[in-house]
Amino acid sequence: MGQQLPEKIKTVWRLQAAVNLLIAVGIVIGVVICHYFFAWPVWLIWVVAVVGVIFSSVEFSLIPYRYQFWRYQILGHDVEITTGFFVRQTTAVPILRIQDVTLSAGPLLQLNKLQSVKIHTAAAVHEIGGVDLATATQLKNQIMDLAKEEDVYDS
Repeated sequence: MGQQLPEKIKTVWRLQAAVNLLIAVGIVIGVVICHYFFAWPVWLIWVVAVVGVIFSSVEFSLIPYRYQFWRYQILGHDVEITTGFFVRQTTAVPILRIQDVTLSAGPLLQLNKLQSVKIHTAAAVHEIGGVDLATATQLKNQIMDLAKEEDVYDS
């Protein structure tokens, strides 16, 4: 049922979760400062801290499940992307509708030598979240070649 993302994507997701945890810590520090200067209630600090810890814990613990259910495959007439562990979603992007395929990588993906493959249609951009550099280039070329073939057959 399709290709799985490389194992290194889990590291990217862990780093993203760590950044989100740092943001939560920053918010807690902001609430503590507001408590000190503006007499905000102490219980608010506890609520914000507990919510931040819960969300971060859930995000870290769900990484293996997220990895297990993330798949993609290129078929003759469409590209299928399956995501989700609670709510499963399979998106089929028809080759005929594809206008462009781009590769991109933010700092966390670059750090792990991964790239995102973005499939552009008139209505939306669909993303294969993080594959190694060689696979990304191969996917881009394969999708664009299929799109060119479909365009030739339609003419």
